[in-house]
Amino acid sequence: MRLLLIGCTGFVGKELVPTILNENHEIYIVSRKPISKLKLDLDFNKFKFLQIDLSKEKNWNNENLLNILRETDGIINLMGEPIAEKKWTSAQKQEIENSRINTTKFMMKTLKNFKINPKVIINGSAIGYYGTSLSGEFTENSIGGKDFLANLCKKWEAVAAEKPFFSRLVIFRIGIVLEADGGALGKMLPIFKIGLGGPIGDGKQWMSWIHRSDLCALITQALDNKKYSGVFNAVAPNPVLMRDFSETLGKCLNRPNLLPVPGAVLKILLGDGAKVVLEGQKVISSKLKNYNFKYPLLEKAIYASTKN
Repeated sequence: MRLLLIGCTGFVGKELVPTILNENHEIYIVSRKPISKLKLDLDFNKFKFLQIDLSKEKNWNNENLLNILRETDGIINLMGEPIAEKKWTSAQKQEIENSRINTTKFMMKTLKNFKINPKVIINGSAIGYYGTSLSGEFTENSIGGKDFLANLCKKWEAVAAEKPFFSRLVIFRIGIVLEADGGALGKMLPIFKIGLGGPIGDGKQWMSWIHRSDLCALITQALDNKKYSGVFNAVAPNPVLMRDFSETLGKCLNRPNLLPVPGAVLKILLGDGAKVVLEGQKVISSKLKNYNFKYPLLEKAIYASTKN
């Protein structure tokens, strides 16, 4: 398949792109960054690249981009400003929203205007769709929450649903993605390795996680498997409490798990964005209950991520 990848040059993309290439797909990568700034450890001759900012509507009329779209069999759109990297000022919350909503809206509008019907469109979302809860359990059929992230995911999915009629749409509500070179695990590893690790907040919040390799395998499988249609929770089948995550990480590293990170510190650093870390949700997938995850259990996932 000829594939257009949008928002696939960061933490997830550094494994997703090689995974897709190994399946002999031909890929075009679009990024607002120059190719020299991409974090992809790849031979740049293995894919085609276009530098363009897709958050600006006028750029969707770029002739090079339109030619790519006309030749594309599938689109993977994971575009979005990182959620928990900066304090949630009003401007940052707007950027978090615009980077997802606008890019997806402009993409669907362009596809319809030029009567382009990719066979499949895979769009990102997040388990933040369900809001937060200490006791609830959420599946794909659960109703959405009411906080900022829940409303953001609802808007993002609604915009994605405006896809061309003949295109198959797959939406992955992605959990906490685990791998040592980024994301939540990447931030926690240095602290644990020097013996200062511990749970974040009171440790009672749920963590619904997925190893990056399993996420990339799911996305790749969904490209040409028509059984994938609609919304899927991209999470491993065994969510854990933060205190158990912390204990498992300490065990895998043979380091102590003694010093909790006070929630107040995160609130100072991230403002309302601290909710992402301090409040969680127990999410499982009723649609993927028969899926053969490579890393269904947290301990195996962390060992695989930290063995080097």
